[in-house]
Amino acid sequence: MREVVPPAPKAPPLVWSNGQLMRTETLAREVAAPRMMSVRSIVSGHPAKGLTPARLASLLLQAEQGDMIAYLELAEEMEEKDPHYLSVLGTRKRAVARMPIEVEEADDSEEAKADAQLVRDWLDRDMLQAEIFDIMDAVGKGFSVTEMIWDLQPGLWQPEDLKWRDPRWFEFDRVNGETLRLRTAGEPEALPAGKFIVHFHKAKSGLPIRGGLARVVAWGWMFKNFSIKDWVSFLETYGMPLRVGRYDNGETEDNIEILARAVADLGADAAAVFPKTMEVEFIDGKGGSAPSDLWRSMAEYIDDQVSKVVLGQTNTTDAKAGGLGSGQAEVHDGVREDIADADAVMVAATLNRDFVKPLIIFNRGPRRKYPRLKIGKPDEVDVKAMTEAAAALVPLGVKVGADQIRERAGLPAPEAGEDVLTAAASPTPENLPVGAPPGTAPAQPQRSGTRLGLLDPLKRPDGQIGTASAPPNDPSSRDAIDEAADSFLDDWTALVDPVLSPVEQLIASASSLEQVRDGLTGLIERMDAGELTGMLALAGFASRLAGDAAQQGDEREAS
Repeated sequence: MREVVPPAPKAPPLVWSNGQLMRTETLAREVAAPRMMSVRSIVSGHPAKGLTPARLASLLLQAEQGDMIAYLELAEEMEEKDPHYLSVLGTRKRAVARMPIEVEEADDSEEAKADAQLVRDWLDRDMLQAEIFDIMDAVGKGFSVTEMIWDLQPGLWQPEDLKWRDPRWFEFDRVNGETLRLRTAGEPEALPAGKFIVHFHKAKSGLPIRGGLARVVAWGWMFKNFSIKDWVSFLETYGMPLRVGRYDNGETEDNIEILARAVADLGADAAAVFPKTMEVEFIDGKGGSAPSDLWRSMAEYIDDQVSKVVLGQTNTTDAKAGGLGSGQAEVHDGVREDIADADAVMVAATLNRDFVKPLIIFNRGPRRKYPRLKIGKPDEVDVKAMTEAAAALVPLGVKVGADQIRERAGLPAPEAGEDVLTAAASPTPENLPVGAPPGTAPAQPQRSGTRLGLLDPLKRPDGQIGTASAPPNDPSSRDAIDEAADSFLDDWTALVDPVLSPVEQLIASASSLEQVRDGLTGLIERMDAGELTGMLALAGFASRLAGDAAQQGDEREAS
C-alpha cells in the first residue's frame, strides 16, 4: 500500500510588531504613487498667495484638527520663496546626509556578523546618503514618508529604490494624532508593514504635525514678506527722482498734454519729446523718505531668528561682530554640530526600525537582536596624547591592546604579505655599518634592575661603566678605576631608592601625564640623596688613590 506523505507545514506568516501581516505582494509595487484624478495628485495649491495673519492662524488650526494639506503646501512654498530659509534648512539636512554610515553587529556570533554584512552589502549602492536628504524633509514639516520598492530576487530581497512621497498624500489618525495613514478616495488605509520609512523629527514634544520647524518659522516668514513688499513698493515710488513738468501761462491744452506724456515717458522709457518753451525738473525724493535700512533691518532680524530656529545659532550663516572673537564662532559652530549629531541619531533609529529589521527578517528570519546603522562622525582622538600615554604606561606594566591603539589612531590592520613598519634595530656586532671605527659598542639592552625606565647612574652613553674606550668585553682594557667603580656600584639600587621613591609614588597616584608633569617640580625637596652622595664621594676618593697607585707603577716600569 502506498504511503501517504503529509504536506509540509507552511511557514507561519511574518507579523510586524504592530500586528500587521507582511504581505509580499505589496513589496515590489508602488503603493503610494500619484494617480490621475485621485487624492494623490502632484498638483499643489499656493496658500502663500495673499497670506494674512488671520489666514495663517486658520491654516495652522486646520492642520492640528487633521486637515494639514494647506499647511504642508505653505511649508513647501516657504522653502521655494525664501532663500535664507532654504539655505539654513538645506544646511541642516546635508549635515546629516554627508555623515559616514557604519553597521554595528548585534553580537560576536557568526550569525550576527552575516546579518551585518548583508546590510553593508546593500549600503554599497551608494544611494542612502542622498536618500537621507529626503528623509530629513521631516525637519521642516514634522514628518516624512519614504516608500521602499523591493527587488524580490530568489534568495535575496532588498530595496532597489527609496522614493520620497509627498506628505500631502498621508494623514494622521483622527483619534491619536500619531499614526500615519495613506489617503485614498475612501477611508484612509494603514501603511503596509515593511514598506515605508516613516520619520518623525520633532522640534518639540507633542503631536508630530506640530513638531515641524515650518510651523515656528511661518509667522516670521509672513512678516518678512510684508517688509519686503513694502520695501519694493517704496523703491518703485521713491527709487527714482520725481519728474515735474513746467509750462508758461497761456499754454494750450494740446501742449500741456504733450508735456504730461513726456514726463510719463521719462519714467518708463527715459526718452520724451516736448516743446522748447517747456521744462522738466527732476526732484530727489530721498529727503522725505523713511530710513533706508528700515525694511532691511526687519528682514535681517527675522533671518537671524530663522537661523536660531533651524541651526541653533547665527554665526555660521552670517558674519557677526562679537566680544569673544574667533571663540564665538567656534561656540556657534559647536552648537550646530550638536544639533547635527542629534539629528543623525534620530535618523539612524528610524532606519534601524523601518529598514534594517525587515531586511534581515525577509532574508535571514526573525532575530532577537538586529544589526544597527550608526550615522555620524567618530569622536576625534588625540593620537599624540594617546601614544605618549601608552609609551609611559607600558613600562609600568599596564597592558594596552595593540589593535585598539591602531584602530583609535585610524590605521588599518596590515594585509597578508604587506611590509610592516618596525622600530630601527639597535647596532650589534653583526649589523654594524661598514667602516664603523674600531671599538664601537653595540647598544645594550636595558638592565632589569633599572627603575621606571630611567638610566642607570654613572652609566656611559655606550652602556658601560668606567672610562675605558676599548671594547667592553676585553679584559685587558679594564683598569683599577673600572674595578673600583664596579665594586662601589654593586648596591646602586638601594642607593637610588631614596631618590626615586617620591617619583614612583607620584606616578602611582597620578591619573594623567599632566599630573605627573606638574608634580615633578615639587619632588626635589623630598628626594634623599645623602647616601648616594656619600658613596660617590668614597668612590671618588678610592678612584684617586687607585689612579695615583697606577701612575706610580707606570713610572717605576718606565725607569
